[in-house]
Amino acid sequence: MNPEPDADDRSAVAGRPAPAVATLGGGCFWCLEAVFLDVEGVLSVESGYCNGHAIDPSYEQVCSGTTGHAEVVRVAFDPARIAFRELLEIFFTIHDPTTLDRQGNDVGPQYRSGIYTHDDEQAGVARAVIKEIEASGVLRGAKVVTEVERERNYWRAEDYHQNYFAQHPGQGYCAFVVAPKLEKFRRTFAARRRQPSGA
Repeated sequence: MNPEPDADDRSAVAGRPAPAVATLGGGCFWCLEAVFLDVEGVLSVESGYCNGHAIDPSYEQVCSGTTGHAEVVRVAFDPARIAFRELLEIFFTIHDPTTLDRQGNDVGPQYRSGIYTHDDEQAGVARAVIKEIEASGVLRGAKVVTEVERERNYWRAEDYHQNYFAQHPGQGYCAFVVAPKLEKFRRTFAARRRQPSGA
C-alpha cells in the first residue's frame, strides 16, 4: 500500500505551498492519467485503485466488480501553479459525471465517477464545483452522480498500467478512447497544457 505522505512531513520551500494530492476516478484510469500528465503544475500521476474492501487487489479482481474499488489516478500537483478547483474543472470536462458506474462502453462500479478527498477543504471545493455545474445548465438537467468521499484503501496499480498511453498510443483503446479525451483537453484548456522542457 502506498499511503499519502503525512501533511506534517511535507514542507513548503521558500514560502511556496507544499505539493498536494488529488485522487480522481472517471472511468478507465488510462484516460485520466494521459490527460493529467499533460497539465501544467502537475508533478506526477499514478494509476491505482481505492475505496474498495479488498486488500491489494489485482486489475483482474477490480475489473470483476467484486472488490468495490474504483479505478483512479493520484495526481500530485503544485498548488502555486494550479489549484485543486482547476483540476476538477478539467476532470469534469474529460469524463461524463452523469452516468452511474459507466463511462462509454466501460461498465461497472470500478468505472464510477468519484472525487476521493484528502482533507475537508478538498471535500468542500468538490461539492461546490458539483453544485455550480448542475446550476450552470451545461448538463441540460442531468444529475451529477460523482461521489465525494475520503480516499481510503488505496493501492497502486500494476507497473504495466503506469504511463500506459505514452507506451501504447497505437493500441485500439488508446487510439479510439484515450486520444480523443486528450485532444479535448488540449483544445479546451490550451493555456493549461504543460510547457515543453526548456520553453
